[in-house]
Amino acid sequence: MADSASTVPPAAAGVHARGAGTDDGPSAAPGGPWGQRAMTALFLGPAAVMLVVWLVYPTLKTFVRSFYGRDGSDWVGLENYRALFTTDTLQTAIQNNAIWVGVVPALVTSIGLIFAVLTERVRWGVAFKIAVFMPMAISLFAAGVIWHIMYTQDPGQGAVNAAINVVDDTFSSAGVLTSAQGSTPELAGTPERGLVLKSSVRPGETALLGLTGIPPAQVPEGARQAQAPTPRPGAITGTTWRDFKPGGGRPGVVEPQELGLEGVTVQLRDASGRAVRTIKSGEGGAFSFEGVKAGSYRPAVGPETFQKPFAGVSWLGPKLITPAVMIAYIWVWAGFAMVVIAAGLAAISREVLEAARTDGATEWQVFRRVTAPMLAPVLSVVFITMLINVLKVFDIVLSVAPGSSQDDANVIALAMWRTSFGGVNDFGLGSAIAVFLFLLVIPVLALNVRRFKRET
Repeated sequence: MADSASTVPPAAAGVHARGAGTDDGPSAAPGGPWGQRAMTALFLGPAAVMLVVWLVYPTLKTFVRSFYGRDGSDWVGLENYRALFTTDTLQTAIQNNAIWVGVVPALVTSIGLIFAVLTERVRWGVAFKIAVFMPMAISLFAAGVIWHIMYTQDPGQGAVNAAINVVDDTFSSAGVLTSAQGSTPELAGTPERGLVLKSSVRPGETALLGLTGIPPAQVPEGARQAQAPTPRPGAITGTTWRDFKPGGGRPGVVEPQELGLEGVTVQLRDASGRAVRTIKSGEGGAFSFEGVKAGSYRPAVGPETFQKPFAGVSWLGPKLITPAVMIAYIWVWAGFAMVVIAAGLAAISREVLEAARTDGATEWQVFRRVTAPMLAPVLSVVFITMLINVLKVFDIVLSVAPGSSQDDANVIALAMWRTSFGGVNDFGLGSAIAVFLFLLVIPVLALNVRRFKRET
């Protein structure tokens, strides 16, 4: 009975064998092996053709073109590659790209990590993530245009310099005048050191500080008629005014239609020239030093009167253009880094973090010894992605940097475009720059592929 139960009938075995092993079974594809190849070619053929036409052929053509001259008619060998490392503009582009590679990926990854960790601890974390990620919704060129406007040097137009101006006004204020000179030889000096009265005065006497060379637009708003000072015992009084009368007048004399200068810094200097008292002129330009000790003094219009207002930082100038473009780029990509790292942070087991805290670890120790090591794969993804991006950064540099400072902000990709299509039309040198950029990207791509294989 055991043998009969374990033996498969021949007919059934034959049916089973045909169904499982022959080409006409249910698992076989229609048309046999040629049908499978045709189906594969049908799906991969268009993609392969486009890959060859739009990627492989242009790459090979660019490599060959890099050995020819400007118009492609003469063979120049390695001359274009020699120019790549000997031309000042191209050397600047390579140096700037090195700075980008060394600074931007690390900063973007660090800022994204900080934002991702902090937004987990606040109630409005979602709104903050939306605000930080929002720049990713616009193109880099548009973001560059925005930052170009924000970097305008005039504090009345550029938002960055306007913010700096607010801070600057907190610690210092601009003078009421930009420049002036004494209306008589009795008041001599310069705006940088102050205009000092040559003759000395004593307590109970008056001082007249007449100024000229002041445009009407610089006279303080609400200026009133100047009044001649009245002497008082124990005090030195005086007037500072715009010593100009329409139709003519007498210099050094307060006359009708002459306006007092309010807010002028007036100093009382001793015989050594040291300022012992400082006040500001009031309504009508009047000032008064009360309770002055006996002695000889010389009143002066202090240099603070002519302190220039904050003129703005030249962010778009040659010295600061590269850091300025980097800030704009980090502003765009910090949201991307934050979202990716936040996703990795959400996948970390909370039990591991709580176990570390239970063992007595501080929040910094938990972050440094638990959170950061567990986020290492995610951080490497963000870092390598940014490394590839900054190697070929182009559009934000073109839109932020004005034409006068593009040479100072130049990068390899921008140099390639300017050399080939920006008016120079040297396609041989432009092709050499493109090949050089391609060679720079290959090691990073190889590192990325290796990381993918290791994770899979």
